[in-house]
Amino acid sequence: MQKKGLAILLAMMATHGAIAAESSVAADSNFQTRADRALNDSLPETVRTRGYIVAGTNPNTPPTTFYKEDNKTLAGREIDVMTAVAEKLGVKVQWHDTGGFDNIIPGLKSGRYDVALSNINATQKRLDQVDFVSYFDASRLGVISRQDAGIKPFTQLTEACGLEIGAGAGTTQLTRLSEASKACEAQGKPAIKIATFPDRPAGVQAVVSGRVPLFFGPYEGLTWQVNKVKALTMSGQITVNDAPVSIAFPKGSELEVPVQAALNALIADGTYQKILDHWSIGYGAVPASKRNAEIF
Repeated sequence: MQKKGLAILLAMMATHGAIAAESSVAADSNFQTRADRALNDSLPETVRTRGYIVAGTNPNTPPTTFYKEDNKTLAGREIDVMTAVAEKLGVKVQWHDTGGFDNIIPGLKSGRYDVALSNINATQKRLDQVDFVSYFDASRLGVISRQDAGIKPFTQLTEACGLEIGAGAGTTQLTRLSEASKACEAQGKPAIKIATFPDRPAGVQAVVSGRVPLFFGPYEGLTWQVNKVKALTMSGQITVNDAPVSIAFPKGSELEVPVQAALNALIADGTYQKILDHWSIGYGAVPASKRNAEIF
């Protein structure tokens, strides 16, 4: 996929952003698992009665959550993980496109979604507004550039002082860039110029077009982009001591304990590892799902 293919992907994302979260979206999962009666009994009565969990997601690119070639069916890690969790709980998932990452927490707080999965890092700040159940090790991040930009590979953001780096709106990558920029200045070096994009495809397109030299984001998603777009390369591989990517819930949700139990059952029976391996991200497996304060 060269510029034309990436432009098509970006246009697809813009179209779905306009739809936002008003109607449910079809999803395609690669795995099936059997329901556990005891876990089903642990569900809140409202969820068990209606037979489904309402989940919000902000589609970007594989392997996390994305639209398939039909431009209407969701697939990816988040889809497979949450679908398997729901099946283990004996219910289904009703998926909604949030229309943007920044809409996720407001959607949870308003009760629009029961859960949200969209490569969401658990943070202490976010924990003030929503609750979390962990499911993916987020310690590996990436920074992409054009191959012809001649940027020397680096492993610390402070090695990119003085450069312009983009990141997605509302993501923890923006916070990390801000902290690194201050560290650059403290060392007497030029600050990092930070560019904010509505989502990952927009940032990647900006790198391809030469509008920004670098874009910072989840390693797994950017690796997929680099493999598909020949003009790109992974210039930065950043290891961070970060809390895991997590399922987000409204504060005090009665779904948290059943979902955590279902995740741990999937970890124990091997389904969870198979899902991650399917998307070539088995390196991010966690040994157990944790909840809220125990995550940190």
